[in-house]
Amino acid sequence: MSTLPNIVILGDYERALRRFSHWEELDQKSNLTIHHEPLRDEALYEAVKDADAIAIVRDRSPFNEAMIARLPKLKLLMFTGERNGTLEASALVSRNIPMACTPGGPSKETTAELTWALILAASKNLINQTSLIGNGGWRNELSVLPMLSGQRLGIMGLGAIGSKVARVGRAFGMEVVTWSPRMTPERAATENAVSVSLDELLSTSKVITMHLVAGPGTKGIISADQLALMRPDSILVNTSRAALINMSDLSIALQRGAPAQAAIDVFDIEPLPVNDSLRNTPNLLVTPHLGFIAEPIFEAFSQGITETLNAWLDQKPVPHPFKPS
Repeated sequence: MSTLPNIVILGDYERALRRFSHWEELDQKSNLTIHHEPLRDEALYEAVKDADAIAIVRDRSPFNEAMIARLPKLKLLMFTGERNGTLEASALVSRNIPMACTPGGPSKETTAELTWALILAASKNLINQTSLIGNGGWRNELSVLPMLSGQRLGIMGLGAIGSKVARVGRAFGMEVVTWSPRMTPERAATENAVSVSLDELLSTSKVITMHLVAGPGTKGIISADQLALMRPDSILVNTSRAALINMSDLSIALQRGAPAQAAIDVFDIEPLPVNDSLRNTPNLLVTPHLGFIAEPIFEAFSQGITETLNAWLDQKPVPHPFKPS
């Protein structure tokens, strides 16, 4: 019977981890299992019940206090990136189980790129026009496209990602306005944007893109009342957090035709259930949470996992210990 430690890696949906690092040492020094499918509840427990060490890709596998209490063999838990919203770290602290993380990679840059991919795809009607070609057509009444230059870009949240989005908007010749709970005219001016009220941003912007932190003051900040303020030709984009939008209200608003379109990369439940109506909501462009799914990020994740686990197996300090605040 093998006496090698059991290591379980969870949430490698993209089957990407082995592509970006060297795993030979781990394969030799441990019983290593990598799970590619989403796991929760009892399926998650069955996968990790004998684990000595667990590595989680992002926050795809929720570990609460009750689950952690059922893992008496656990000696290390790590996750990719620098924070995890579904881990009850206090349960690990109380048992003196060390935690570790990995570098996050350039996720702000890739999320800003995806934001503009969604804005342009929605604005230029690319899905419909590609389908038209695939079905043997050429142009139709939807081929006369709007132009973003000269239009107003409303950015909710002007942090590291929102600022990058603003710079591209200005390069396209858009007028940039911004709002967040703590926005000031001086802060907006640093990005050549104008601070406006939320109502003004919603009612006057051609494109509204969300880059807020989801918290008590911003959860559900876009619901029926706010959607009703938007221009009938507007585009709503969310590459931040699903909790910012009441998605049921958004589906109803899209069916009524205002806003004209939405482009969403984040969802309340991920992966999105197969029968979820959002998969077929009119005028809704959806992507499977691709904001951070990029080669340099998964290279950072993969190398961070192998470096940490090899250090742990060799009884050396892990390179990125995690200390919850």
